[in-house]
Amino acid sequence: MAQFVDWDLAAATAGALSKTGPAVSFEEATQVVSELRTLTDEAAVHVAAYTGLIAHTDVPPVRVVDRRDWARVNITGLQKVIGPLVSRLSGDREPSPFADAIGSRVTGVQAGTVLAYLSGRVLGQYEVFSGEPGQLLLNAPNIVEVERKIGADPRDFRLWVCLHEVTHRTQFTAVPWMRGYFLGEVQAFVDASQGGEHILERLRRGVATLSEALRDEESRVSMLDVVQTPAQRAVLDRLTALMTLLEGHAEFVMDGVGPEVIPTVESIRAKFNRRRESGNPLEKAVRRVLGIEVKMRQYAEGRKFVHGVVERVGMDGFNRIFESPLTLPRLEELGDPDAWVTRVHG
Repeated sequence: MAQFVDWDLAAATAGALSKTGPAVSFEEATQVVSELRTLTDEAAVHVAAYTGLIAHTDVPPVRVVDRRDWARVNITGLQKVIGPLVSRLSGDREPSPFADAIGSRVTGVQAGTVLAYLSGRVLGQYEVFSGEPGQLLLNAPNIVEVERKIGADPRDFRLWVCLHEVTHRTQFTAVPWMRGYFLGEVQAFVDASQGGEHILERLRRGVATLSEALRDEESRVSMLDVVQTPAQRAVLDRLTALMTLLEGHAEFVMDGVGPEVIPTVESIRAKFNRRRESGNPLEKAVRRVLGIEVKMRQYAEGRKFVHGVVERVGMDGFNRIFESPLTLPRLEELGDPDAWVTRVHG
């Protein structure tokens, strides 16, 4: 069967291109890892008390990683998802061995380049692709680097990050259908590309688009340029609504819990927001192409929606949003909490 990506080459490329983390001694690194694990457990107690959401499955312990480990975990997850999809969508048709080898190696380098960039940006992630129910990752070098750059109190900043990421873990472990729904929508997005250009070539062009943007600060392409069909746009609308909800909910929880348990939270939030908004032209171009700019807007728009719903019907009323996929907000409702409240609460 055709190999879409040379995954070993992607991992090697990501490892070679990943930036060196901040300088820390062995003792400091050990202390950071230990504290992040402790603060994750503390954050879980706060998030459960604030949201009323309780995990319905055994929750794997947090995995504290460095940048290369983060890239490797995501490569493993992507491999498990993309492999079967490519096999099914290509009908197991075999291209010429030469074309397959060249194409997979090119895409491997491009995918590794993208992951190397992201590995230096991501503070934490709930990784859902690798297996049920998913796993919480905390990227220790990035957390230390950011807390130093903004001059934050280390423990306060680390707990603040943990509150956000543990909320994501709670969303996927307290809502039994969430992971399956998300993976189903990702699969639907790929399925919707059938009928036109061959799926492998379209996916390769998408990866190439992202990789080229890392090298060309004049690039004006975006992820939407890769979307070709109306069916894909419909799926993208649902995924955008879901991700905006999940990010906004995590922001709402960290800002709701923060003032009670983090003495310097106001200073951290102000400095972190300024950092989010800053960046050189190349950095901003890459953010846009990789969807990071969209994600930053999702934080604000999603938080405003969650705040509006909780203000109207309380936290228990808001939690009806997790009853089923039918109670998730539609894209147009994200700017109109009253519309969601009327539809779901009558």
